Amino acid sequence: MLDLEFTTFGRRWQAEVSAPVDLAITLRFAGPQPRFFADAPASAVPLRAGRFTGTVAGGSSCNCGVYTLSPHCHGTHTECVGHVTDNATALAGLTPVPPALALLVSVRPEPLGDAAADAIGQRHAADPVITRAQLAVAAARWTGDPWTALVVRTLPNDPGKRHRLYDGPCPAPYFTADAMQWIVEREVTSLVVDLPSLDRADDGGSLTAHRMYWGLPPNVLDAHQARRGRALVTELAYAPDTATDGLYLLDLQVPAFAADAAPSRPVLYAVREIAP
Repeated sequence: MLDLEFTTFGRRWQAEVSAPVDLAITLRFAGPQPRFFADAPASAVPLRAGRFTGTVAGGSSCNCGVYTLSPHCHGTHTECVGHVTDNATALAGLTPVPPALALLVSVRPEPLGDAAADAIGQRHAADPVITRAQLAVAAARWTGDPWTALVVRTLPNDPGKRHRLYDGPCPAPYFTADAMQWIVEREVTSLVVDLPSLDRADDGGSLTAHRMYWGLPPNVLDAHQARRGRALVTELAYAPDTATDGLYLLDLQVPAFAADAAPSRPVLYAVREIAP
């Protein structure tokens, strides 16, 4: 067994790094894959350069592919405040980030109901949502612990999430404003969800949950005005049932893309606190 000891907020922990829990959905270019908003799936073709075609099966010396995808639409990805601002804030400038103590919680979305009348943007009473009360109950056992990352798993947690087509105005649950306010109050700086978006797919363009998470007032497009401009969001992850709710060490692996988002690989390691 390979263990790692670390200290956070004056408390000592031990992480079992030999047993990683991969939260990334494998993007299978030639097989089933998740898709949100985009009309076409992600694709891969051999590179063609002069007489060279990058496929060993076709007689070339090596494989060399060209991949077409949108990070926001095709699988697990991490995004930054540049997603909703106009001054080109890049993910590469905000990463890499150090591993963080994370809490994994499971919640069962419920209908928005009467709150739809007071919600911002386009909403419907039947929309499945994640609320402040649900998050508070799910996290109650660990509210006294110093986690700064939050992983939210929605129930039911069927494996079909790994290749689901999210289509229509509300194809998945989303966070209510009060739920996002709870996350901000907890000072979460890395949020990982198994949803295609924090917001309703068609919310009229308000992106309320995204803006609240980054501390951006409505209609503000300047990233410098974001009160939480270094916080990161990872969407379309998948937390297997083998990982129980509780504390973990989160290692967020993100390539150095000069873009608002990039494919990513969040990995959890089980932890236990070491007595002083």
